[in-house]
Formats: sequence, structure tokens, C-alpha cells
Amino acid sequence: MELRCPRELDPRPSWTLGDVLTELDALQATRRAATPSPLKQPPEWYLASLSQASRAREKAFVMRVEEDHDSEEEDDNSDEDARAIVTTGARFSCNDLELSFEESEDELDCSGASYNLMEKRSIEKSILLELEREHQLKIQEEVRSKLSSLEVCHQNEIQRTVSAFARLQKDAESRKELDRRLDVLFQRRIAEVLDKHLSMVQSDHEQKSQILERRIKDDAAVEEAKRREQSMKDEKMKQEKTRQEAEARQKAAAKLAAEAQKAAYEAAKKEAVEKEAAKSRAEVVSTSGQISQNSVAHATMVNSTEIKSELSGIKVYANSSALKAESRGRALHDQVPSNIYLSKDYSRYDRQIGKSISKLMPTTDSVKARASELIKALDGQDCPRPIACRLFADKMISIVKSRNPKDKTFGNLAFACGYVMLLVTNQVPDAMEYLLAEFHKVCMYTVPKHLHALNAQARNTDYFRLIGYQEEDGKLQSTEAYLVNVVAYVKLYAAMIQTEIKGVRHPHGLAEGWKWLAMFLNSLPAITATAFALHAFLKTAGFALHKKYGSQFMKILDVISRQFIPALKEQGSKVQAEAISNLQNYLNDKKYLEEPEGQYLAQQLLSKGYM
Repeated sequence: MELRCPRELDPRPSWTLGDVLTELDALQATRRAATPSPLKQPPEWYLASLSQASRAREKAFVMRVEEDHDSEEEDDNSDEDARAIVTTGARFSCNDLELSFEESEDELDCSGASYNLMEKRSIEKSILLELEREHQLKIQEEVRSKLSSLEVCHQNEIQRTVSAFARLQKDAESRKELDRRLDVLFQRRIAEVLDKHLSMVQSDHEQKSQILERRIKDDAAVEEAKRREQSMKDEKMKQEKTRQEAEARQKAAAKLAAEAQKAAYEAAKKEAVEKEAAKSRAEVVSTSGQISQNSVAHATMVNSTEIKSELSGIKVYANSSALKAESRGRALHDQVPSNIYLSKDYSRYDRQIGKSISKLMPTTDSVKARASELIKALDGQDCPRPIACRLFADKMISIVKSRNPKDKTFGNLAFACGYVMLLVTNQVPDAMEYLLAEFHKVCMYTVPKHLHALNAQARNTDYFRLIGYQEEDGKLQSTEAYLVNVVAYVKLYAAMIQTEIKGVRHPHGLAEGWKWLAMFLNSLPAITATAFALHAFLKTAGFALHKKYGSQFMKILDVISRQFIPALKEQGSKVQAEAISNLQNYLNDKKYLEEPEGQYLAQQLLSKGYM
């Protein structure tokens, strides 16, 4: 038989895995498509042996080789070819011969026909068959080694590909990390450049602000010099006018004196004629005048005794107009009993007003909401207007007791209260009189007024209650707590005065604040309590007063610097050092040029809302 494998093979083929797979597919397709070839004619010695065996046996044996993978037509063809090959009907014995059909398909394809093992062969043929078989095994081993080497190469290629992908991924991650670092560095540089730019802009702005401030100061100094010069001229003109008027009055008085002297001389002549009649009339008149004079003196003595008994050992420092206003407010305030909130009919209004005021916060929305609620409560038909106004004033001023006056946010709350009081009194004007009366009741420095004890006997518990000390657990509060309350009440009063809303009329505005400041400096002594009250008023309303009155307000500050503060220092240890330092710092730092905290934003938003 001829071998199906080629004789010439490359010992080292340069095949890839794809080439091997392609070659295998081609071989399989060729094998399936090819028609099976008939068996070749056996050799002569084989035919001779068959003739001898046929003689020995009567029946002949015909061997047919069938392939399982071929179709039925191919089987018929193979039978015919087998018959063609075995035509002589030779017979052979197979008693001692066992054929194995369990070999693999490759061995059937490559192996030759089986021969009788007991048959004698030549050495050359045996060697040839052995060489062919060795050659077949060698070819099979080479093919297997090639396949294993190709598989190893394939695995190595896969590993190289995986390692290449891993390197690519690692390079991509390292590139991303490098880009991220460069991005961070770039952003840092941008931030540094921006910071430098903002610093330069800020420094430039500060320089421009300083230049503008110096210009404003220079203009103010020039204007002040012009005003002083003009005031000096006006003063000289006024003095000259006064001198001329005095001379004219002297001349008129001299003339009137001459005329009076002449009239007296004429009257003396007439008096001599009617001396007797005048004497009798004079006696009657003198008698009646003496009686009336005695009655008037008695009444005056009674009134003086009553005043002495009421304010025994206490000196009142106040302006007469301020005392009259206080007495009017007190009379109006006393028309409503102080315990009216205990009544079942009006306790509901008291709780409603108190709840609304307790929710007040230093924000625009809160101010608008609370003002609307309070106006609605005061306009209620079930509660008389005086009672509602009295309850409103009590709850509004008592916010000093309900909140902590030492808290830094109390100033903002005071401004919020000022806006609420202005909005409410603009709709309910009667409420302002009750507010002022309540202010005067809880703090005498809102009048302004001061009560001074002339001796130690007068400085009793009734005196301290009269000037505003409150009782805590059956004892009078300390002086420090009293001063804290004084500052809080004056701040609240000043916040109400300086509040202005565009389009809303203020019944007790900056004009009353200017009047209060003038009466305070003209009437009240320089002591610790008055110093704290004055500083609280200036700190809250000083900016608004300076904005409106300008140079006139500066004159008031000059009076404080030259007269009030030295008067405080003259008392030595009787005055707290903090009271003096507060006023000095306010003047030296020019705090009146700075807007108080909590005023500007609320005023701006409310102005827009009520335009």
C-alpha cells in the first residue's frame, strides 16, 4: 500500500496556529470528499499461498473491508471491487489468524493488508515493512511534537498579549495620575495668581479709599473753617447789633425817665390838693390788702410743705417741659389699671400681644409679620383702644426683662423693636403716648430726669425703687444689674427714635432725640448712671443724628468732650472708669461715622417694602 502522508517533510516548519488549523480542515474535507480506492492486487506469493489453501479446503473465504463513515453506495462499490480482486476463488485457512479491527482510523489508513503469520516471507520484505512502519510512527511523532510546540507557542502568545494589555493599562493609569497631578498643579498656580490679583485689587481699593477719606476730611476741615469764620462774623454782627440796641434802649429809658419825672412832679401837685381824701382811701385799701396778703402767704406755706413732704431730701434734675410731658404721660397711663391683664375679658389680648412680641426676631420677615399681628390686635373691636395700647406698651418694653440685655444680639433686637414700634404707632397713633409713658416709668433717664439724694437718710429703699431699682427675690438688684437695665432701656428708646422708613411718618423721631440730648446735657449731672445712659444713646442713635444735623451734632460732641467728661473725671473713684472710657473711645474712634450693627439691612429692605 502507498502511504497517504507525504514522504518529504520539513523538519522545522515555520507554521503558525492558523496555518495548522487551515491545513487540518483541508485534509478532513479532502478525506470526506474522496472516493475510497479499491484494494491493490496482492503479491504473487500471497496468491500462491491462497491456491494451496484452496486445495486443502472445499470452501473459500472472502474478506470484505467495510468503512463505517461511508455511504451505502460506497459499500456496494467496494464489494464489487473486492469481487474483482478475488476472482480465482482461492481459499486460505484462518484458523491460526486473528485480525484486529479495533485499530484507529489513522492506523487503518496507513497500514497495509494483513498476511498470514505462519507464512514464510523474505527478509527484504520484512525489513521493508518494518521500515515503513517505523517511518509512519516517526511521522506521527513529528506531527504530535509539532502540534504540542504550536500549542505552547499559542499559550506563550496569549501570555504576551495579556502582559501587553496589562502594561497598556498600567501606562494608562500612570498617565491619568500624571494628568491629575498636572491638573492640581495648574489649579494651584491659577489660585495663587488669582490670590495675588485679588490682593492687588484690595490694596488698590484701600489706597483709593484712603485717598477719598483724606479728601473728605480736608473738605470737611475747609468747610468747618468757613463755618467758624462765618459764625465769628455773625457773632460780631450780633454783638454790634446788641450794643446798638442797648444804646437805643438806654436812650429810650432816659427819655422815659425824664417824662416820668415830669409826670411825677405834676402828680405831686395834684396830690397835695386831694391829700385828705387820698389818705382815707389809702387806709381802707391797706386794710383789705393786708387781709388778702395773709391768706396768700398761708396758701403758699401749705403748698411748700406738701412738696417738702413728698420729696424730702431728694433733689430733682430735669427740664420743666420734660417734667410736664412726664406728668401728662403718667396721667394717661394711670387711666388704665396696671393689673388689667388679670381680667378674664382682656387676658386673651394680653397673651396674644405677648406671644406676638416674643416671636420677634431681628429679620425683615419677622418685623413685618409681628407688626401686622400687633396692628390687627390693637384694632380689635372687643378690646378698648386705651387698654390695648397699655398692654402693647407693657409687653414691648418688658422685652428687656424677657431677653438677655448682655447678649451681643440685643442691639439688633432693639432695632427690630424700633421698626415694629414705628409701624404700629403709624397705624395706631395713640400707642406712642403709652410707649413713652412706659419708658418714663421703667427708666427715668428717658425723660430725661435724675433724682439725687441729699443725705444718707434719703438713700433708703424707697429712693432706690423710685430711681428704677427692681426687686429680685425680695431684695433690691445690684448696681451692676441696674446699670445694665438702664443701658438696655436707653438703647431701646434710642432705636425707636432713630428709626426711619420712607413714606412712614414718625410721631417721635430724630427731632425729639435731638431735644432729649440737649435737655440731658443741660439738666442732668455727670455721674456713672448718666454716663452709661449717654453712651448707650449715642451708640444707637449717634449715626442718625450726625447724618441729619451734621456740624450742630459735632458741637454737642464738643460739649461732651470739654464739659461732661471732665466733670466725670473730677469725681474720681465715685465714677466707674468704664463709663469714662466708653465715652472717650466713642469720640476718639469717631463711632458716630459708622452705622450701628443691625440697622442698615433692615432699613433698606423695609424701605423697599413700604414704598
